[in-house]
Amino acid sequence: MAQCVQSVQEFIQDSFVPMVAVLCSEDAEKVTRKNNLNFAELLRPFCRLTSEGHIRDPNNQVQPVKNLRISVNNVCTRPAPATGSLSPAQRRLLGEVVSSIQPPEGVTANIITAGDHDLSFNATTPWFEAYRESFLQSMPASDHEFLNHYLACLLVVSSSEAVPVEQFLKLSQEQHRIQHSGDYTNPRWFIPNTLKYYVLLHDTSQGDEQRADAVYEDMKQRYGSQGCYLLKINSRTSPTGADEQIPDPWSQYLHKNNLLSQVSAAVNHHNGNNQLVLSSAWCVPSDEMPDSMQSHPLQLDCPPSGGLDSLGVLPPGGPTAARAAALAAAGTHGDCLTLNDHDHIRQFLQEFTFRGLLPHIEKNIRQLNDQLVSRKGLSRSLFSATKKWFGGGKAPEKSIAELKSTSGLLYPPEAPELQIRKMADLCFLVQHYELAYSCYHTAKKDFLSDQALLYAAGALEMAAVSAFLQAGAPRPYPAHYMDTAIQTYRDGCKNMVLAERCALLSAEVLKSQGKYSDAATLLIKMTSEDSDLRSALLLEQAAHCFINMRNPMVRKFAFHMILAGHRFSKAGQKRHALRCYCQAMQVYRARGWSLAEDHINFTIGRQSFTLRQPDNAVEAFRHILTNDSQQTATQQGAFLREYLYVYKVLLGHYLPKLPLPCIHAAATRVYFGHERRLAEGEKQAATNVSLDQEYDQEQAVMWCQLEEQAVASAHRGVVPAAFQPSQCCLNSQTDNLRTPLAVVEEPIIVEVTFQNPLKVSLLLSDLSLQWSFTPRDLSSPQQGDLPSDEASGEPITNDKVGSLVQLYITLTAQSSQPLVVRGQQDLEIRGPRLNSTKEDKTSVSHGQDQRLHPLITPPMPLMEVFFLQFPTALLCGEITKAYVEFCNVSGVALRGLRVASTHPHFFTFGGVGGTSSSSSSAASTPLSPTSAEVCSAYHTLATPPGDPHHHLHPGHPPPPVYLVSSPVEGLVRGKAVAVEIPLEGGVLRPGQSAQLPLWLRGPDQEGVHEINFLFYYESAEKGGRISHRVLRHNVFICASRSLSVCATACPSSVPSADHRGRDAEDGDHLNDGMLVFVDVENVNMSEAGVREFHIIQVSSCSRQWRLHKCINPYKDKGTHVGVCTCVYTQKEGRAGGLSHPSSVSVLKHLFAHVQAYVVEDNKQLILEGQLHVTLQTVGKEAFSLPQKEEAQEMVLLKFKPDLPPPVIQPSVEQLSTLIKTNLHYPETYSHPFVHERLCVVPVTLTMSNCALAEVEVLIDLRHKTISPDSTEVHGTFTWLGQTQYRRRLRPQEVAPLPLRACFLHAGVYNLSTPRVFAKFTTPTRKEEEEGGVAVETSQQAASPALIIITSQA
Repeated sequence: MAQCVQSVQEFIQDSFVPMVAVLCSEDAEKVTRKNNLNFAELLRPFCRLTSEGHIRDPNNQVQPVKNLRISVNNVCTRPAPATGSLSPAQRRLLGEVVSSIQPPEGVTANIITAGDHDLSFNATTPWFEAYRESFLQSMPASDHEFLNHYLACLLVVSSSEAVPVEQFLKLSQEQHRIQHSGDYTNPRWFIPNTLKYYVLLHDTSQGDEQRADAVYEDMKQRYGSQGCYLLKINSRTSPTGADEQIPDPWSQYLHKNNLLSQVSAAVNHHNGNNQLVLSSAWCVPSDEMPDSMQSHPLQLDCPPSGGLDSLGVLPPGGPTAARAAALAAAGTHGDCLTLNDHDHIRQFLQEFTFRGLLPHIEKNIRQLNDQLVSRKGLSRSLFSATKKWFGGGKAPEKSIAELKSTSGLLYPPEAPELQIRKMADLCFLVQHYELAYSCYHTAKKDFLSDQALLYAAGALEMAAVSAFLQAGAPRPYPAHYMDTAIQTYRDGCKNMVLAERCALLSAEVLKSQGKYSDAATLLIKMTSEDSDLRSALLLEQAAHCFINMRNPMVRKFAFHMILAGHRFSKAGQKRHALRCYCQAMQVYRARGWSLAEDHINFTIGRQSFTLRQPDNAVEAFRHILTNDSQQTATQQGAFLREYLYVYKVLLGHYLPKLPLPCIHAAATRVYFGHERRLAEGEKQAATNVSLDQEYDQEQAVMWCQLEEQAVASAHRGVVPAAFQPSQCCLNSQTDNLRTPLAVVEEPIIVEVTFQNPLKVSLLLSDLSLQWSFTPRDLSSPQQGDLPSDEASGEPITNDKVGSLVQLYITLTAQSSQPLVVRGQQDLEIRGPRLNSTKEDKTSVSHGQDQRLHPLITPPMPLMEVFFLQFPTALLCGEITKAYVEFCNVSGVALRGLRVASTHPHFFTFGGVGGTSSSSSSAASTPLSPTSAEVCSAYHTLATPPGDPHHHLHPGHPPPPVYLVSSPVEGLVRGKAVAVEIPLEGGVLRPGQSAQLPLWLRGPDQEGVHEINFLFYYESAEKGGRISHRVLRHNVFICASRSLSVCATACPSSVPSADHRGRDAEDGDHLNDGMLVFVDVENVNMSEAGVREFHIIQVSSCSRQWRLHKCINPYKDKGTHVGVCTCVYTQKEGRAGGLSHPSSVSVLKHLFAHVQAYVVEDNKQLILEGQLHVTLQTVGKEAFSLPQKEEAQEMVLLKFKPDLPPPVIQPSVEQLSTLIKTNLHYPETYSHPFVHERLCVVPVTLTMSNCALAEVEVLIDLRHKTISPDSTEVHGTFTWLGQTQYRRRLRPQEVAPLPLRACFLHAGVYNLSTPRVFAKFTTPTRKEEEEGGVAVETSQQAASPALIIITSQA
């Protein structure tokens, strides 16, 4: 149980106190009403005596009475309710008492560590203590006990009466009539001769003090000095000053008193009896009852099948707040009393108790003792009781289980059994526990003999309590007395009220003794369906018992807290229910108990909703919906409806933050710029960057290198230090530390990834992306939104320069049923975790992620690129023509257009001699029979007239033949650079477009090739935040085989004709020619449309050599495919110092112009191409196509030796006959079972190894035969000693094993119960392949071995 403010001794003493009644005259009531109190309320704060009193027992021994408290109440004659169960009014009282006390806010809770649990909960439960106190005080008087019967009556008369003595006489006669007339059943009186104590109440502020003293002297003459008292109050004549503080000790009692009075009024109004009421201040009329008493507040707020929409929302303060306000409005108490008056009241009660009440009780104890001794014929004192006193002459008493249901048995008032009980109660009230225990014990025996269940249970209960309270604990606490009493109250008498009181007392006693387990068991047994409030409180106390054990039982604590919370909820105690569930949640959170956690969170959400705690409700429901739930789809749908209803009802009209659907913030992608335009007719738009493309780190590095090439080309070969690569699409893998730049009036597309963690569908509609914008020149933020029908691709536009500071999504969520909620979700991206410094590694900190915080910059040019007639398939070396169109779609002019590519040899822009023209190439193309079907890529110059063989004259070298542009335009010293694209005037104006021809050459290697273009351009206006912009395009070209050219350079041994004469004169130039053998092979095997190839021209490019003559060995047969020889001579002016052709850098490049005749769509086409061969070394072959790597050197085969013949594995039948067993024992054995119950017979088990290998044997004696033809007569027997034996047997070894069999009865038994297992000590080959461990095999069972056990006389 939880910790209590009072000790168990103080609790029990305060539960059973002497009862004193009060009868006041009207004038006396007026005197006390000046303080907003009646006389009983006036005395209540001073009813605990601070001094120690004394009484003498029947043996004349002095017994101290310490810390005594008396109960003073006004006389009320309305009938009390039945004692078997609580009335509805009493239930409401207890419910309001519990609900009025909540855990104090701001108080540090108790923290206990149990295993890996750190639990925080309230160590004390003041609501339970208040319930317990109110429950014990509201219990009506019963006939079977006298503890709550009135012992004395205070007759109070004011000194202002004309004849006070006559008023005393009237009050005395009224008390006598109430007690002895028989017309009233309530209140109940302890003894017939009730103590009457006369109190003269004097109002000091108005009355005559001398007259009061004279009347008091007359009273002492009439009633004796010990039977009357003069009480002077109301000494204050002026209001209390601001600087004077008078304590108000009545406030803590008046609320309880008010509740008790309401219960009494409600009960009597329900009974409808008009009984005499002598104190209107004590009994409230029925018409003044509060409204809260007219209806039952403990009914459930919603039916079990209802949702949150059927729940009622409790007011913030509840019914108790209104009642407290009403009490506060009544004013303060004791305004006319001074501190001296307080002392007078305290002294009056002390005088009354010590000089009146205690002597009266002592006298009655003596009288009862004398009556009992005379009636029983025993000695003068109970202390010297003989054996006959304790039942020596009676028959053995019966236990509770043997008694009949005689709970309705009533004893007459003069019965000796009741006199014993009355004496025991008197002794208990004055703390004489030893004598009280003796009397209770004696009464218990008498009641059991008479089969009076109710009386016997009461005696057992008080006997146990008296035994516990005895000083020095002469005897242990008889817990079985309490258990028997509780069982009798509950089952025999059907009186749950008394059973509950008994359980409360016993649980406190067990808790004080550290027996938390027994206390918890007792409290759990007292739970039932008749009272949810009682069950909830007791279950909560049982949970505290489990957590307060020496080894705390955390899960039992949590489980019983949940049960308590459930019963609290059924009892209407929503706040206490919520507290219990929250305390239990500490145990179940993140422990893998997902279903239990969901149930607790769901209940916490509903209770928080009822108590108008929307934040807690939302948090609880969020855990249910966002975690990995194992609930069914139906249950999740119910959770979702409840959750949406919470948002709809409690969160008003502002947009709440919805947890569903889940947003994967890290997967958010942001795209800056317009979306890709689709193709228009034959135009193919540049691919650029789009949200449809997946991020590739290698591709990103490649594009960054291309951009660096373009930037370096624009800045004279140097990359600026402030260069940052462009990032059009940001994701989790890009560099998000720097602020992205966006252009004004260009869209920003945000792609958000949603996930529904539930098993039910979640309908989303009206999604819109909200944003906040801060202008650069304005301080006030602007907000805007643009609705969209999709969850991704949300555009954001703005027409001012500044920055976006916040993004969030608004959406409408609804379940499968029509329950719609409009809400929002913040779109916040957390950067990567920092792990660079020691502080970052030891803590969890994250970097920045600026994806959603772009900086809006001034306008920039925006270019679009389109390709026309761009092929998708080419022959290797094929040259074709396409067109590229550049469009400026922005309002700003662009310049500095460049392109960088991963394949700079793949393309060049059209033009002759470096010019760009889209129409001049057709006019200079040489005529051919099929010129109409081909667009040649070559430009030839006219041959000089009269010299058709101009190349044969050394003085007139032939004119060079050029490609459409420079041979290596995209290369500078072997390094790729960006190519500047020629524009008219170098600028492309807004809205203008330019179209240029683009010559393409097929790659030399077959296969699919990815070609990447990066177009670079700048703004014509300087000073922008963005220095340049880029546009990406990638294409895939499928290259097919065409021709393979193999060239070999060899020095010529024959001088040329124009050098012969000079060579004869100059002996140094013996040979200045070079022969190049060109071998052309058609490798196109797959393309069916390619008919044939023609070699049109062979060209070269070298600084030292020139082509002199081409020799065609096939002459008139044409040059479709074959071998030709080219003769090279040294160029003039470059041959100096060369005695022999060098082996390196002799020739640089050799070009073969080829035409292919192709049939496509029943139409013949002529395709042109160019094959390149680079000659590096004289005498070594050079190829136009990359050659495959040579095959690896052959590895010699290694032959393994022949495998050994397979070994025949033994079968299962063979393995089961490795061991043969035999039992040796006497066939008949006699044993005297009469003198010795156990019969032990020696048995020898002989084991024979039938194998030629070592065997390990396991003998298991635990086996018992269960065959239906078993021969046992009296059941099985038992083997003594070990249950298992292990032995190793050498090949063909025989070994004995001594055993002992134990029999309990005579009969015939089968001893063949041992089970034998055997295995080879060395695993077989099969076992080695399967795992290398030998497997035991069960051996064949031996034949039955019967033994006859006989019984010897």
